[in-house]
Amino acid sequence: QVQLVESGGGSVQVGGSLRLSCAATPYRSYPMAWFRQAPGKEREGVAGINGGSTAYSDSVKGRFTISKDNVKSTLYLQMNSLKLEDTAMYYCAAGGSGRWEGYLSASSYRYWGQGTQVTVST
Repeated sequence: QVQLVESGGGSVQVGGSLRLSCAATPYRSYPMAWFRQAPGKEREGVAGINGGSTAYSDSVKGRFTISKDNVKSTLYLQMNSLKLEDTAMYYCAAGGSGRWEGYLSASSYRYWGQGTQVTVST
């Protein structure tokens, strides 16, 4: 069983930046990802990472950066140039589910955190 704890969410103005963190216990070399879900919308894959490979949704490409610190057992999501439409609950995901459907598919991941809220306003 892997526990994932997200942090770093908050309120920020349009154009601002936030860095989300996800502490994993125990830490394994799983594929990991960030997802988000806005009210009334489906959960959306934002960014994924496995080893040296990364993937991003078109909506965040060029603005968000996913990274891992293996020493600190932590996954990060650096979010720059935030937009109103980035407002959502952000979730960390890890671990192969045995059904790999790509970095940005929720079905690919077995473990999930509780989420951290990101609110972007004018």
